[in-house]
Amino acid sequence: MIDLEADRPVYKQLADLVREEIRRGRLKPDQRLPAEKDYVDRYGISRDSVRRAMGLLRTEGLITTTARGSRVRVERQRQELVLGPDDRVTARIPDPATRLRLGIREGTPVLVVERAGGADPEVLAADRWVIVGASPTGRRVGDPASPEGA
Repeated sequence: MIDLEADRPVYKQLADLVREEIRRGRLKPDQRLPAEKDYVDRYGISRDSVRRAMGLLRTEGLITTTARGSRVRVERQRQELVLGPDDRVTARIPDPATRLRLGIREGTPVLVVERAGGADPEVLAADRWVIVGASPTGRRVGDPASPEGA
């Protein structure tokens, strides 16, 4: 429930509730969220609070919004980014040209991968990759066949 007397802003309370519904699977990927008016009626809060909550959830990458409403974001299959022992990864917010080239939304960070040996850095959309470390032998960390993975 939302406590209108609480110190925590109402929009953050609503975002917490929706986030928890997504986490528990009550709201599934690609499922449409209730309309703004439904949240207003259900919780007795303002439309502005609902909009701010949805904005926060969009920024977190949990939902997408179009003119037809908001939906739970469909998680894409992530590719593995295997790092060598001397590779380095940093994260940043991309400039508009990089966002366009990678086909990502505003607010989505990118990973900048600098490989040992001085090759040009790779710039990757952070929401499409999972970082996997590698041991000095070249085997993936976490690989049960590897002594390092145990």
